[in-house]
Amino acid sequence: IQLLEHFFPPRPPTWGIDARAVIDPEVTLGTGINVGPYAVIGRGVRLGDNVTVYPGTYIGEACEIGADCILYANVSLYPQVYLGRGVIVHSGAVIGADGFGFYPLPDGSYYKIPQVGRVIIGDAVEIGANTCIDRATVGDTLIKTGVKLDNLVQIGHNSVVGQHSVLAGQVGLSGSVHVGSGV
Repeated sequence: IQLLEHFFPPRPPTWGIDARAVIDPEVTLGTGINVGPYAVIGRGVRLGDNVTVYPGTYIGEACEIGADCILYANVSLYPQVYLGRGVIVHSGAVIGADGFGFYPLPDGSYYKIPQVGRVIIGDAVEIGANTCIDRATVGDTLIKTGVKLDNLVQIGHNSVVGQHSVLAGQVGLSGSVHVGSGV
């Protein structure tokens, strides 16, 4: 590990804020921010210090991104997603989409249940490529500190993943699943 880190040190981008990014005037920006071209950052978003947002990423209204976070290309954060410090989100991840909530009607059709909760991600979490974490129906979907999620993981609405747990590729949790710490 030390040899890899020595010969291949991280080289974060130093774009500053690209002129092609779309940033709402009501966004709060920390220091040392890098925002790539074609990123879209919605109203009321708060970015902590040293946050890097790669090209094509969407950050919805009222999201909060802690210091030292990295959001790689084409990440989508729906409104009211909260990322702690040092969170890494890989390309194609979708955080805060609606949970799978439908009520069956007598005629055999389904009525969509509003999904109005949030997603809260703790510190030092890493989220793999094309992973999806659904917002809660009400309340919160919680990914606690130190969790590592591989590529193609699905976390359903209102689920809780305990501290320092690791979920390998293609693991899926349905709604309201609770995973303990260190799993």
